[in-house]
Amino acid sequence: MRATFVLGRIAGVRVGVHWSVLFIFVLIALGLAQGRLPQAYPGLPQGVYWAAGLAAAVVFFASLLAHELAHAVVARRNGVDVDDIVLWLLGGAARLKSEASSPSAELKIAGVGPLVSILLGGFFVLATWLLGLSSAPGLVVEVAAWLAGINVLLGVFNAIPAAPLDGGRLLRAYLWWRTGDRLRATVRATAAGRVFGWMLVALGLVWFMRSGTLSALWPALIGWFLVAAATAEGQQAQVRQVLAGIPVRNAMTPDPLTVPAGPTVAAFLKDPQYRYRHSAFPVTTDDGAPLGLMTLDRARKVPGDQSGAVTVGEVMAPLSQITVVGPDDPLADLLPRMEPGAENRALVVEDGRLVGIVSLSDISRTVTWLSNTATRLRVG
Repeated sequence: MRATFVLGRIAGVRVGVHWSVLFIFVLIALGLAQGRLPQAYPGLPQGVYWAAGLAAAVVFFASLLAHELAHAVVARRNGVDVDDIVLWLLGGAARLKSEASSPSAELKIAGVGPLVSILLGGFFVLATWLLGLSSAPGLVVEVAAWLAGINVLLGVFNAIPAAPLDGGRLLRAYLWWRTGDRLRATVRATAAGRVFGWMLVALGLVWFMRSGTLSALWPALIGWFLVAAATAEGQQAQVRQVLAGIPVRNAMTPDPLTVPAGPTVAAFLKDPQYRYRHSAFPVTTDDGAPLGLMTLDRARKVPGDQSGAVTVGEVMAPLSQITVVGPDDPLADLLPRMEPGAENRALVVEDGRLVGIVSLSDISRTVTWLSNTATRLRVG
């Protein structure tokens, strides 16, 4: 899940927001402003309800961010680098560059998120009680009570032992500790995730058929996401097992065709060497230092009357938004950071110079070759 736009950095971690957050943000504010708050305290101006609903939605997403930041901070303390945090439709995700090195590290990284949510829930319970004692406006007390409930619910739900929830990671840590086999532990945790996901799908469909309300489909939507995510996580774990011990240089395209930052977009599009071979090209300085990534899609989005004045350097995806790895880095650690799409390339840099580029299809070809080689060796 890539961020639509970046908010900035907190504790050294890049924080972004996916466009789908807008949907859930409006849904929360609408539900509070038009439902719970007027029912609890009728007779107030609509603007007051909307202000309270919007404030509650903002604090809720701040709580989600705190949950994910906790994962990121503890991960870094346990030697796991963090790519970024992305808030999206169904919550948030901290993307880790690699996996935990031990079951105990996995336990700490996974467990801190639900713990922070439950602690926040306790904080808002205390705030609700103190606000009630101080005769604060009822609407403020109601918002604090809602935040208390939603944070406790978030913490408890995430602690359910089913991947890809935090509880699934806790289950994997336990199974990894018991069996000593991380892959087997992942397979079992993802299987639990699929079972739990299908249970939610069934619950949502039954609820919808009985009530006829669209809100009843939320469990089904969440369940479907869990099934898909758990399946993908299980498949990725198997692929990582195949890639164990393989360096990035074995999958990269060495010495890729590059483009300087100076030419205009029009010149870039007219140059035959950039028109047919690939959809993305690293942008480098004269001495080979990487600056970013230029894609044909980005170039074609520039209006024709401006393409002769806008340079490649002004349109490219900057290096800060691109995955950068070394040629001897583990290919298995790069896999979770890769996604389909022209911009989702990894630039391979050694001693400050670009030496290669890796796409998801490059990794797929490497996996296929390794699998076929292993099969031939078994048959032989």
